[in-house]
Amino acid sequence: MKHFLSIVFSICISLIGYAQQEFHVFPKDHVETPGTQSGTGSMANPWDLQTALRLNSKVVKSGDTIWLHEGVYNGRFVSALESVEPDQFITVSGYKNDKVILNGNVSSSRSAVLEVIGKQVIYKNFEVTWMGEFSRDENDADFQACGGIAHLRGENCRFYNLKIYNNPALGIGSWKHSAGSSIENCIIYNNGFIAKDGKGRGEGIYVQNKSEEVRLIKNNILFNNYYKGIEVWSAGKRATQQVVKNIALEGNIVFNSGSPAGRFYDNVIVASNDKNGINVAKDISILNNIFYHNSRQPNGNIYGDAPSLTLGFIAKAPIENVVVDGNIIIGGYNGLRILQAKSLRFTNNKIHTGIVQVGPSVSDYFPEWEFNSNRIYSSLKKPFRVPRVEDYALDSWQSKFNLDRDSSLSELSDFDLENVLSVARHNQNNNKFHIALFNAEGNNVTVDFSEYGINSQMAYTIYDVENSEVVLKKGVLAQDNKVTFPMQLTKFEKPLHNSEAKKTLSNFGVFVIEFENQRTVQIIDDKQNLIERFFKWLGF
Repeated sequence: MKHFLSIVFSICISLIGYAQQEFHVFPKDHVETPGTQSGTGSMANPWDLQTALRLNSKVVKSGDTIWLHEGVYNGRFVSALESVEPDQFITVSGYKNDKVILNGNVSSSRSAVLEVIGKQVIYKNFEVTWMGEFSRDENDADFQACGGIAHLRGENCRFYNLKIYNNPALGIGSWKHSAGSSIENCIIYNNGFIAKDGKGRGEGIYVQNKSEEVRLIKNNILFNNYYKGIEVWSAGKRATQQVVKNIALEGNIVFNSGSPAGRFYDNVIVASNDKNGINVAKDISILNNIFYHNSRQPNGNIYGDAPSLTLGFIAKAPIENVVVDGNIIIGGYNGLRILQAKSLRFTNNKIHTGIVQVGPSVSDYFPEWEFNSNRIYSSLKKPFRVPRVEDYALDSWQSKFNLDRDSSLSELSDFDLENVLSVARHNQNNNKFHIALFNAEGNNVTVDFSEYGINSQMAYTIYDVENSEVVLKKGVLAQDNKVTFPMQLTKFEKPLHNSEAKKTLSNFGVFVIEFENQRTVQIIDDKQNLIERFFKWLGF
């Protein structure tokens, strides 16, 4: 019997030893339980944020969670957390529904609010921003360039459900040494500044990758950043290695990039600037995204300089094995630019533009292109332009190059889309969705949630992402599982964080809806329940 009890005791100790731990972090100035460097990470004696992010794998282990409690965390932080067990993550998350803000508007030599140099860590459910007054003009003596998140190195990190906004540089940089990482369900806006030359700087996402693992950028919303929305790019002119490859953009909504700087920039660009021809943008997929500019002028024409998607840049490094499928691409006169592309599949896209610009040196690669089943809207009879060569109508484009055999060309005046452009469910929260809607007349749009298994009588809250601090609508899901979204601007008809960043038109809207069960749900502690059931099985 003693031997049996000894075995039971050993098993229990083993279970406890392998139990995932939960630690707690509070702001340093919290009134009741301030976070400190000498804390233990308990609820009663929490850590400060920088202490928690610097702990080694002997203290914070694979599978552990660090909870960030409500408040403003002033500073610029470095996370060296590292999970050492395969396929197990450390999680850094806002606690339950707490509003957690990392505020980088402090005096510091660091160039990002949060630098990430560890591996296998999930960062989710908090905000990264600058609060208070600060300069956006590089000419000002007090200007500081500071991005939101810089993922400098460390493999397999995850960035989920973050708000990254109002940082005076880029939103998030996911650099070449951070293999296997992903950015999902984030809202990234108003990042950047005006450079000394008067132009906007500061992308929403700047991404590179040198590994064979795919870097995933999925279901994010990016808008009103001072420069480009998503930049899949390397600026180096004399590269010795390939660092723009194996990247997937899926289900993102990117709009009005460059607006705060007073002009439109690319919502997405995929290219490199390598004159050696080594660092080629390669093996990249762009699937089911929405790229939109406020490109209509009051007279019904479209703005000239409003590119929404650019593929390729320099002739020495044409993009290779790039797939662009199922996207909505809405821009100005030059809404779609295919400047340098060696091998490209461009299918099932809807395009609002003046011209489809194709670089003059790429026609030799046309046999390696697959163009088909695209719907193109343009005011021009000959929208396919090879600069300094010729403009083509759809039939001559088809016959000469054997492209777009099953595609169609329509007048801009006939431009229309389905009312519900996308419904993207959060992988980490089944009750939260990103919604993109379109109605040419600006009428309300109804969305059917029947296929998502949301129970009727669940409460919901709707936010317009461009005014995300204000509840747009509350309600309870009816028996038919349908929710009507208001499209008219009404009280939201105002500039955003500066006079140049205009809100989108009433015919296009992007929203967040979150459902909440009104019944009280009992939460069971799984680890404790496992041990209780184990002892019950033993007869104790």
